[in-house]
Amino acid sequence: MAIDASLYSIADADRLFSPSLVVFPELIERNIRHMIERAGGPDRLRPHVKTHKMSEIVRMTERLGVRKHKCATIAEAEMVARAGGSGSDILISYPIVGPNVERLRRLVDLYPDRVFRTLVDHPEGLAGLSHVFNDPSRRLSILLDLEIGMGRTGIAPGEAAVELYEALWKSRGLAADGLHAYAGQIKQSEPAARRIEATPGQTAALELRARLVARGLPAARLVIGGTPSFPIHATLDIDGLECSPGTTTLYDASYNARFPDLPFVPAALLWTRVVSKPRPGRVCLDLGHKAVAADPVGPRATLLGLPDAVAVIHSEEHLVVETAHADRMHIGQGLLAVPTHICPTCALHKRAYVIQSGVCAGEWDVDARDRQISV
Repeated sequence: MAIDASLYSIADADRLFSPSLVVFPELIERNIRHMIERAGGPDRLRPHVKTHKMSEIVRMTERLGVRKHKCATIAEAEMVARAGGSGSDILISYPIVGPNVERLRRLVDLYPDRVFRTLVDHPEGLAGLSHVFNDPSRRLSILLDLEIGMGRTGIAPGEAAVELYEALWKSRGLAADGLHAYAGQIKQSEPAARRIEATPGQTAALELRARLVARGLPAARLVIGGTPSFPIHATLDIDGLECSPGTTTLYDASYNARFPDLPFVPAALLWTRVVSKPRPGRVCLDLGHKAVAADPVGPRATLLGLPDAVAVIHSEEHLVVETAHADRMHIGQGLLAVPTHICPTCALHKRAYVIQSGVCAGEWDVDARDRQISV
């Protein structure tokens, strides 16, 4: 689906440094509202903050009624705890091991009015958490992480998963809190094909939940899916469902092209300039892969206004493209680019320009781009 360039006018773009990240709050809010609507209400939504890593977007999300958040790092969890209000619900959907267990303990102690949760998928991980979180009067909520097709983390939803969940339920300082199921391998463009691909994992997670409940184990919460499978899981009419898309908040060129059925629009772009015209038909931009994510394989950004641009060199500080418009472009000319992959792109920038009503209205910090904030 073509990107609507008219959404991204910046009247005072000449004063923006390049390369830089620029965000459009009106479009971010539009995306969040679409997420809430698609999920069936704010209580059924737990968006992943790893996409943006920004306190201001957490605050916007909470103003719109979403109090549940998902993150990948302790720094992201601390960012959410700082930005959110009392009762903010924070799930770290990543195995917490080694010294990070003590860090999580300190974070939980620092924000007693926030709700923290994390995952476990192995008895050794469970032992490490229960060693540090051993106070039965203040239990840490733990979800069982299921492997439903991606092969990255998680335990297969079979008898071993039942046994691990039962061991979790018996742990002194941990509270069995339900299931987490992510399948990032689901990326088919056609909605019907995505549904076919998503159904087995979804069914396995629901069947395991039924087995746990039949044994008298509390397992009402089910956090499931990412962005591509979001509209599929959102149709489930069950209590305790929480959809956890992430990219939908800011969106990017890859998802915009791949999933025309989704109503989201890119809301975080990059501002870049022509720094050289080394030969006819070729321009060099200051958009190296230290400013835009170096994954996936192929073009890393879509240049608005240059539909014929073909990247021929991409290095640390340079993006060289060939275009029929090169001879008419001038040194210092600015361009907006839509990143192919927005999540790691945000992490490359310390702050973002905020474009409100077509002008720069300030900057937002990318608070959680580092691995550590305070704890």
